[in-house]
Amino acid sequence: KFDKAKWLGTLTAEQKELLQLEIDTLDDSWLAHLKDDITTKEFLELKRFLNRETGAGRKWFPPKEDVYSWSRHTKFNNVKVVIVGQDPYHNNNQAHGLAFSVRPPTPAPPSLKNMYIALKKDYPSFEPPPNKGGLLTPWADRGVLMLNTCLTVRAHEANSHANRGWERFTQKVIDLVVQKRTRGVVFMAWGTPAGKRVQKVDRVKHLVLQSVHPSPLSASRGFFDCGHFKKANEWLVSRYGPDGEIDWALAPGATTKAKVEEPEAAEEE
Repeated sequence: KFDKAKWLGTLTAEQKELLQLEIDTLDDSWLAHLKDDITTKEFLELKRFLNRETGAGRKWFPPKEDVYSWSRHTKFNNVKVVIVGQDPYHNNNQAHGLAFSVRPPTPAPPSLKNMYIALKKDYPSFEPPPNKGGLLTPWADRGVLMLNTCLTVRAHEANSHANRGWERFTQKVIDLVVQKRTRGVVFMAWGTPAGKRVQKVDRVKHLVLQSVHPSPLSASRGFFDCGHFKKANEWLVSRYGPDGEIDWALAPGATTKAKVEEPEAAEEE
């Protein structure tokens, strides 16, 4: 079992200071596996870079307490699906640490709206969240890891935190799932950058579903009919049994799960 206190005792004062966010907000189920990756000089340099951004008065997203919200909503031993994102949303009140997701009252951005269209083709009963919403925490809580390749971005500047160290870290997260989640996981990789992230995934153990990105620029070239949400469930049920199925519903009280017929109660004599 991971002894966090013991691990903290091995850190220098500078490491502790630079890694305060990871210590406080990266879920222990992930920290146990990633503790050696966050003490590398590359990762510490990434943390110094973020401190410099903050020190220079540059706003960045998501809010720092949300950078690792994916780890808290989807514990390591609960991962069944990984959806690989790219860069966090870079406008106010959008990014909150889960790829593609936005908190209310922000409406679902275009790529997410296109995900809903594909979902509705797979599950005609699917309804998006109320008020055109885009909050995907229900998926995360059910075992869908929604991981951006880069975990932070400077306000209003796409890809502004690219190639600073996040890519190496999130690749490690993916590799970890591939190696340790041996019952099998479904990887959804949409668009070329996401596809590169799953190149080395063992396709005997895991299922890799690739397509064009759901962005309006590419979705019409095959995303809408990709069938990924249903294919994921068919494979998960074959691996895990009925418990493997992901409920993709986002509207309160709704479900995309097949109704299981309850046996009729026997008549009392």
